Amino acid sequence: MRLAATLSGAALIALLVATAPEHARAAEAPALEPYQMVRCLQLVQDRIAAGDQASLPMQRRLLEMTDENMRAASPAAFKEPKNFRALLIYAMSGGNPLTIEQVVSRLTLEEADQALAQGIIDYLRGKPKGTVEALASVDPLTQISELGAFLALVKGSVSIAQEPERAMKLFDQARLLSPGTLVEEAALRRSVALAPRLEDGARFLRSSTQYVRYYLRSPYASQFADAFVAGIVTLHASISLDTVGEITAMMDAEQEKVVYLRVARRAAIDGLTELSAFAAARAEQGRDGQRNDADPRTQLYSGLSSVTSGSADDMLGKLGGIDRDKLSKGDRALLDAVEAVASELTSALPAAPDAKPKPVDIGDLPPASIDIAPPPADPMVPDAAEAPAPETQPATTVQQPAVAPAVAAAPRVGPRVVPLTASPQPAAAEPTTADTAPTEAENPKVIEARRTLEAIDQLLGVSPK
Repeated sequence: MRLAATLSGAALIALLVATAPEHARAAEAPALEPYQMVRCLQLVQDRIAAGDQASLPMQRRLLEMTDENMRAASPAAFKEPKNFRALLIYAMSGGNPLTIEQVVSRLTLEEADQALAQGIIDYLRGKPKGTVEALASVDPLTQISELGAFLALVKGSVSIAQEPERAMKLFDQARLLSPGTLVEEAALRRSVALAPRLEDGARFLRSSTQYVRYYLRSPYASQFADAFVAGIVTLHASISLDTVGEITAMMDAEQEKVVYLRVARRAAIDGLTELSAFAAARAEQGRDGQRNDADPRTQLYSGLSSVTSGSADDMLGKLGGIDRDKLSKGDRALLDAVEAVASELTSALPAAPDAKPKPVDIGDLPPASIDIAPPPADPMVPDAAEAPAPETQPATTVQQPAVAPAVAAAPRVGPRVVPLTASPQPAAAEPTTADTAPTEAENPKVIEARRTLEAIDQLLGVSPK
């Protein structure tokens, strides 16, 4: 790993944040070189991506100080290659686009550096075509590793739609150049989401294993969970469900349960009754003898998996025993739909012996109300959150935050970002708009950290729209 992993680097950041004078912004020259500020910032961001909450208080101040540093630095400072590279890395780390544009406008650059800077500015401004054209001749592997990793991630992000195979190779390059960092976390997460599109089951399982092993406590872990569940449903016929079980075994019991609940729900809605039954059974099974039969979500999804088989009367009896008050709005709608289908089955003639079950048509219902919680020791565990609801943020969670002051001008090119979270009991409601306010007060430091992480993820993990 980079210097950010050293104890001396951590001590430098702590000292920097604790001793920075308030009048520093008024100084004619920054106290530190731009490249030094960016290295400190990267240290904090990489540790937060790995789940280190001790780094949260440092992040906002470092972002503010780095932005001030970039604005205050003279054009002569950026004639030093490492300072110019630091400017570009800051831009792709969630930096303020206005600052980047202002600084670049004051510089006299070689043609190659001007194209590099313009490509990154186009990316920040949501112009993927301009990004592709400006960075077409840039080979990330020929750049210094830190800059090359970010460039590989950016180029991969804008290549997903037209060249998914190339995007996957670029994500591999990003990981190769920057292991153990926020860049690798984003590249792995994008690889998990992209593998089903390429019908690459082996890559899907391998990337999922690596993500769970190293980044399950990342504030972006809920996005991984979404991609993981979708990939299982898409690739179920070509991947080993035993291997999926090995991956979920690395999660805690609650995380494993809700993954299988989400798979069961999606599979049932798609008419994949065997996969739904398998996932529902795994969710009920629990771990270490602690079964989940009493969970109303487990009861609902188990009923979903058998909606086209067995006795409709028995199924109605089972569904009728579910405590509706402990289901989200979306799952209550789903329960109503399944009960309606089951009621129709009780009056329908028996199907022909060779007739194939018809998938349940439940319409366009809201997504399941399931998230995954961080390990129990993590104080960021929330009380309740709806996985697909963009703005549901219990006590200390987030699904897709806003931007910190230092990056206030960053473009909103994607949804807010929510860490893996789960409620000990099912959520009682499921917001459907991005402007829903959180139900409880949140830790300001945690909120600010996640807001910044969202901006970073939007810039280097999500292709501009």
